[in-house]
Amino acid sequence: MAPTVAVLGTGIMGAGMARSLLRAGLEVRAWNRTHAKAEPLAADGAQVVGTPAEAVTGADVILTMLRDGAATLAAMRAATPGLAADAVWLQSSTVGPAGLDDLAVLAAEEGLVLVDAPVLGTRQPAEAGQLTVLAAGPSTARSALTPVFSAIGSRTLWVGDEVGAASRLKLVCNSWVLAVTHGTAEALALAKGLDVDPQHFLDAVEGGALDLPYLRVKAAAIRSGELAPDFTVDTAAKDAGLILAAAESAGVRLDLAAAGADRFRRAAEQGHGAEDMAASYYASWPPA
Repeated sequence: MAPTVAVLGTGIMGAGMARSLLRAGLEVRAWNRTHAKAEPLAADGAQVVGTPAEAVTGADVILTMLRDGAATLAAMRAATPGLAADAVWLQSSTVGPAGLDDLAVLAAEEGLVLVDAPVLGTRQPAEAGQLTVLAAGPSTARSALTPVFSAIGSRTLWVGDEVGAASRLKLVCNSWVLAVTHGTAEALALAKGLDVDPQHFLDAVEGGALDLPYLRVKAAAIRSGELAPDFTVDTAAKDAGLILAAAESAGVRLDLAAAGADRFRRAAEQGHGAEDMAASYYASWPPA
């Protein structure tokens, strides 16, 4: 039988994942701290509830997609009255290794089967069920999660049984995403400063080893000024902090990541925190 899934967190990513689950015929119980963000899912067939405990009651799988480790821990602690032992906790928030340690303690206390499963992708892939799932956890949980992963993603990469392995990989992947974003922003900023047509830059690299779809997507956002977020500056800044903290604990120096975190900070200070992370572009100039 298809599992019942509780989705805790229905922001940019969580809402799209919930709709993908519903399209696949799974029963979804949805909760969000700001209730209004979850309400539209009712029209898609989700049962929208007022508390985390209501959401997880009767759920076979609990999917958390919240901003950070603190928000995830708070939601799951609030959910404890409704938790069933042996329910599978599919933890997809980007929380970093330290944040995941706290969640693993709670899972052990409540008898939950914790699967570390962050995802790669933004709003559109989440809505289309085309995310890439990075998964790590007990092999005994895999069969129960197959219909969930098939609904939300185009592929699942299992990286081991050790909870935490997928979250570490997610930070490595996100370090690349942020570097490409900043590289695009700085190239276009330099083009503006040198009075170079940015289209000439894009034409020069077109089809070569230095061209890539993400460059095109972020360049288009910057050039149009249409910065509706797929991934906000504030969230990217949070992830940059997780990357730097993990690197420091591993004895690794990341100069580009540190500079990128500072760019996000400056962009947020200029009022771009809720915009797409391509707004890193504006950090190239002092505040107006």
